[in-house]
Amino acid sequence: MTENVLIVGGGPAGMAAARAALTGGAEVTLLEAGDALGGQFWRHLPEARSGAAEHRLHHKWELFHELQRELLENPGCEVVLGAHVWSVERPEGSAGPAVHVMVGPADGTDREPRTYRPDHLVLATGGQERTLPFPGWDLPGVFTAGAAQALAKGERVAVGRRVLVAGAGPFLLPVVTSLIHTGATVVGVAEASGWRTLGRGWLSKPWELAATRSKAGELTGYVSALARHRVPYHAATTVVAAHGQEQVEAVTLARLDADWNPVPGTERRVEVDAVCVSHGFVARTELALSIGCTAGESGFVQTDPEQRTSVAGVFCVGELTGIGGVDLALAEGEIAGTVAAGGEPDPAVVRSRNDFRAFADRLQAAHGIRPGWQSWPDRETTLCRCEDVTVGQVRDVAAATQARGLRSLKLTTRVGLGPCQGRTCGRNAEEILAAAAGPEGLLESGRTANRPIAVPVRLGELASSQNSQNHSHREEHP
Repeated sequence: MTENVLIVGGGPAGMAAARAALTGGAEVTLLEAGDALGGQFWRHLPEARSGAAEHRLHHKWELFHELQRELLENPGCEVVLGAHVWSVERPEGSAGPAVHVMVGPADGTDREPRTYRPDHLVLATGGQERTLPFPGWDLPGVFTAGAAQALAKGERVAVGRRVLVAGAGPFLLPVVTSLIHTGATVVGVAEASGWRTLGRGWLSKPWELAATRSKAGELTGYVSALARHRVPYHAATTVVAAHGQEQVEAVTLARLDADWNPVPGTERRVEVDAVCVSHGFVARTELALSIGCTAGESGFVQTDPEQRTSVAGVFCVGELTGIGGVDLALAEGEIAGTVAAGGEPDPAVVRSRNDFRAFADRLQAAHGIRPGWQSWPDRETTLCRCEDVTVGQVRDVAAATQARGLRSLKLTTRVGLGPCQGRTCGRNAEEILAAAAGPEGLLESGRTANRPIAVPVRLGELASSQNSQNHSHREEHP
């Protein structure tokens, strides 16, 4: 019997899963919300106006083309672009999950409703950046590092002439190289973790790094680019404020202690016209949580050695299981696609997956967010941009109500209830409330990631989708 495998997400993990499932003899449908395959990692110009040096902006560019060609040319694979999965229903009895999709432009008015009921579902929905708030972070000219890289790679647009890159993690380095390629002057990189923390995270048991030596080559390339363009790298440093009237004109940098508390007297002002900030990533777990997959305390979905989740027939790969980079995503995708098609994973790929998961642990140890960040914002700093809720308002309500539940905090302050549904502020709001709650902690940790309606859907589209399902049901069962 031929297995039917549905994959949500057309980035590295999803593409690897699709190829592996096809190799195993399955029929594959790959859903991608964007207008091209590649995800955020392989975001690129359209073929009609691609640059001759496109490969300079992408790692594993040849692999992307290989995967894309194999998927698009295989008659057993349907690639659906502009496919926005808005809901996934749990399987009933022996039936597979019901995956509800709107196909068309995200803001279109005539999107096509579809419902898939695959034998196996592979979720490869990726992650998004987390940005910690500071005074002025909502000024025009303050970008997430990912947005700056997307503009550089996808449109060849520089976000500014004098740009500072700040935050935590190795992702800051490829952002710098992307900005350099667009002609921007990068005035510096501010890494929040100090050298001692970085050393403990990366250099513990150094012999284990041999299995991930390809990462060392990438790092060497980034460091060389910084050296050639004389971009200073400052550890234990962050942006504690952005200044400007109509847009950012300068930032204040400060040294940080081991817990990321600013060290008094170390502040200095730097003139810039753009700031790119990233403090790591959070997984896009809406679909996985809505179907009932179990997540751990870290917020990532728990999987077994073959990438199966707690829900039968559902696999999770890539950032959903932990932030570990493209190599980990590719390995997890290949394992999940192989198993979903009824095969046994390659032991070499399993070993690679395990090696890069250990690399992900090092990443967290070296660059993981420390609690001192909560001393950066002042009372007037905006926490929830959608609803204009400040840090002071959230802290006042938490103290006055002694709230330990996110639901009551959201209803009282409206934090996280705007159009982004807490994607930008949710994790930050949780940590501020947890600090106010004290040792007892939160009642519903991770609640801000639970969104049964994963993307915006018009009421008319819901009605059209229901009519379509009813019509199909009547035809199938007269």
